[in-house]
Amino acid sequence: MFAAWLGYVLDGFDFVLITLVLTEIADEFGLTTVESASLVSGAFITRWLGGALLGAMGDRYGRKAAMIASILLYSLGTFACGFACGYTSMFAARLMIGMGMAGEYSASATYVLESWPTRLRNRASGFLISGYAGGTIIAAELYKVVVPQFGWRWMFWIGVLPVLVALWVRRALPEAEDWQREVGGRLAARRGRDGAGRDGAGPPLPNPFRPLFAGRARATLNTALAFAASASLFCVFTPAGAGLVLPLSVLAAGCLIAFAAQLGGRKGWLLYVSLTVTVFCAFLYSWPIQALLPTYLKTELGYDPGQVADVMFYAGSGTMFGCWLAGFVGDRFGTRRAYACTLLASLAFIFPVFAVQDSLVGLGVLLFFLLALSQGISGILPKYIAGHFPTASRAASLGFVYNTGALGGAVAPVLGARLAEGMPLGRALAVLAFGLTLVVIVLVGGNVPHRLGRLIDPESVEDRLTRAEPGRERVLPSEGPVTASVRDAPRGRTGPGSGG
Repeated sequence: MFAAWLGYVLDGFDFVLITLVLTEIADEFGLTTVESASLVSGAFITRWLGGALLGAMGDRYGRKAAMIASILLYSLGTFACGFACGYTSMFAARLMIGMGMAGEYSASATYVLESWPTRLRNRASGFLISGYAGGTIIAAELYKVVVPQFGWRWMFWIGVLPVLVALWVRRALPEAEDWQREVGGRLAARRGRDGAGRDGAGPPLPNPFRPLFAGRARATLNTALAFAASASLFCVFTPAGAGLVLPLSVLAAGCLIAFAAQLGGRKGWLLYVSLTVTVFCAFLYSWPIQALLPTYLKTELGYDPGQVADVMFYAGSGTMFGCWLAGFVGDRFGTRRAYACTLLASLAFIFPVFAVQDSLVGLGVLLFFLLALSQGISGILPKYIAGHFPTASRAASLGFVYNTGALGGAVAPVLGARLAEGMPLGRALAVLAFGLTLVVIVLVGGNVPHRLGRLIDPESVEDRLTRAEPGRERVLPSEGPVTASVRDAPRGRTGPGSGG
């Protein structure tokens, strides 16, 4: 937990740097508000690819290997940002950060969820995601010290330090228990480590991308779709796509939906797509505030770097507290119910936050409660998503669904900036956050993804991370309550009268 949490701290630190120094970068490079916001979006463009590739790596070779690769990617990408000489080079470095951040999410989340006791997995998820908020607090505190004295580039150069954590993770950590039990043994057998010296023996290893490359024609088509999706997203969020944003967005969405449908298979494609849409909306409600809050504080309220850091401390602390609270509430009342009810409570704070003009403390307190309820509940989002997928494909599925949906985070700051062209930035952020929070409440609270998935696959399971817990009652599809006690069952049998 500590290793994965620390990875999230550094992930949050590296990712939030761009939002803190966005105005400084815009002044130096002569960028418009929309161009500046697109630098935040840049890291989201490659997340779908990073989540899928590093997630598949985690399923096949272990969660630890994927964690190490992701930390290296986002650390080196952050370091490269410090050497940017203009918009294009900064945007390219942000693409690398997005790849690494996506892998960190899927690898660390599955690592922790598969290592903790089943009954505590919402808490594990909440504790883990709180590390991201801790990273934003550290970045904000360094910002008010480093930038006034040394300039914005030093903030990015400091961001290379997580490489040391990757080296420690490689040396010190064991593998996740669920993966080791279900996949690790097969990997050892195929490597000739089963004690018999047979190289390549054993059952086949997980390959979540097998459906995408079943046959030469399909492989060629999906390779073309991957290039089309990447190129379209790049053009949409850079000046290269000026005047073609709508058709390019439709093309990118079509390519990604095609991937989701193939990865989900005949029975699971609708679940994949609906979960991706849910995550997309979750990013749309949360990221306008996360990405543009420092810009709002500096441009509309006239705050200096020290005051911005103070407000960001309140915001980060609220998010961290909310993640911890979400874990306990999720384990007590259930993941979906906790998610929907907490978001509903957050609506009361959105407009008051942007109504405060002359009280730093008042703004900070309101932000604390808003982000504790709206951002903090995202602490159990990994548990909510990962529970829909089996162990052998969990990291890749979580990585693809979450990070494809995370494109909402790319759209959010640009959308907020465009709305701000016709109204004050604070009002634009409030309108976006309020409206899209309502959408997520309906999707999660109404269990829409699972209900849609069961239209095609009536036997689908809503939460695989909880249903297998020994000694608890659960409801299986098409059955009433049964006691699922693995310890009490005879060895080699799965139930009364079962042949195993």
